[in-house]
Amino acid sequence: MKIAIIGAGIGGLCLAQGLVRNGFDVTVYERDAALDSRGQGYRLHLDAGRALHACLPPDLYQLCVATSGRPSTEINVVTSRLRRKKRLEYGFPADPADPETLSTSVNRRTFREILAVGLDIRHDKTCTSFEQHNDTVSIAFEDGTQAEADVLVGADGVASRVRGQYLPHARSNQTGDVCVYGRTPLTPESRALIPDYMWRGFTAVIGRGVGMAAGVLDFREPPQDAAARIAPDVKLTAVPGYLMWALTAPARRFAVAPGDSPERLHAIAARTIRRWHPDLRRLVDLAAVEDTTLVTIRIAEPVEPWQPTRVTVLGDAIHAMSPSRGSGANIALRDAALLTTELSTPGKPVTAAIADYERQMASYAWGTR
Repeated sequence: MKIAIIGAGIGGLCLAQGLVRNGFDVTVYERDAALDSRGQGYRLHLDAGRALHACLPPDLYQLCVATSGRPSTEINVVTSRLRRKKRLEYGFPADPADPETLSTSVNRRTFREILAVGLDIRHDKTCTSFEQHNDTVSIAFEDGTQAEADVLVGADGVASRVRGQYLPHARSNQTGDVCVYGRTPLTPESRALIPDYMWRGFTAVIGRGVGMAAGVLDFREPPQDAAARIAPDVKLTAVPGYLMWALTAPARRFAVAPGDSPERLHAIAARTIRRWHPDLRRLVDLAAVEDTTLVTIRIAEPVEPWQPTRVTVLGDAIHAMSPSRGSGANIALRDAALLTTELSTPGKPVTAAIADYERQMASYAWGTR
């Protein structure tokens, strides 16, 4: 069976790995020129170990774990003056690589590079429309080319072209909030400024009308060294450890707009926290200014059940949600594993497999079915 996946994000790539592992002919079509063409955040909390383990070959799963950060063992909520208000401790896992208890952080770019290994990915391919026939789907692209597949999966994010045509009534709404992401490299100076609890997991900093999410990514092993040890044919980009910080507030509070330069975004972030604890201010000052990015937060409305066909959607394309603790990415991984399982069930008709996937996906994404 030939599967076409629109979108080389985390969910689409994980699905492709799972399907290829189960013998499907899979092509991924991605609108960007490369996996790292645009900023999409940095540190990502990862707890969908079971889904990842089900989809990836053993060596790539091992590589994901080896290139992750320290296991997360607690969550802290602090004030903008770094006074701790709340602490949730959940202990160190007996086996940090166990997919059942995996709770760690990964660098988004490194993670996507691993998920992309060995896949047929066509870049600069923007899906414009599709047409369903009896047992196939024809896909049209912006460059005038077409492709045929037995199943089409839209994994093309919050502005999904596939969802827009297939489920035009499905909406994802802007919350009015935006998030400014920054990355501060780990150096002797920045390490000395990071509170001890930030090394143990996610920290939420609460200010007046603005919040900061912060988390350290201190690689267990440099990505390129881990690849050479576990999967010598895999080439990973060298990335130094860093503190990721993300300021979230109403767009009017930041006075930011799509297309703002990294320099302006960084200046806005620094100005926004000018009355915060001096260590937090200095950590933002030490950031790699050119890596500062802006994300508009959108949340999808629940959708009533629809008639299953040979077209389906996953991840942000159907259930966009807050980026808090990587929930969107982890549920997209869960989508990928579930759809792989359903399509791989021997003797199960394609539309029945997709119907069962969509029913279960909607249940855990929205809790409505």
